[in-house]
Amino acid sequence: MTRKRKAFENILIEAVDEGLASLGESAKQSIYFHLEGKFKIAKKDIPYRLEDFTDGLEKIFGLGAHFIEILIMKSLFEKTGQPLKWNQSKELVFTEYVAAAKQSFLKRKKEVKAIEV
Repeated sequence: MTRKRKAFENILIEAVDEGLASLGESAKQSIYFHLEGKFKIAKKDIPYRLEDFTDGLEKIFGLGAHFIEILIMKSLFEKTGQPLKWNQSKELVFTEYVAAAKQSFLKRKKEVKAIEV
């Protein structure tokens, strides 16, 4: 695993943490507890099990999960500062947004490295 990829995964975990924390610290801890207990998704595994994570949020919160995903996407955008190329006519799907943010982040890191050399 490259350092850039690991850096993005850490940023994603921080964004999830901040998105959930906006609901309150005890709510955040409760969500992590349920994700790990019911769905066997540890916090550190979220970047590798993103679909399972979103499924878990949907099972816990129903339609409210989309609001939490938006909070996480906002935090991820703030952390990466990555403008994404997004087809506006297409529905914004959390897993696709994260994949696009990751691709943009990794690409930008390569460009920055090339400029520094």
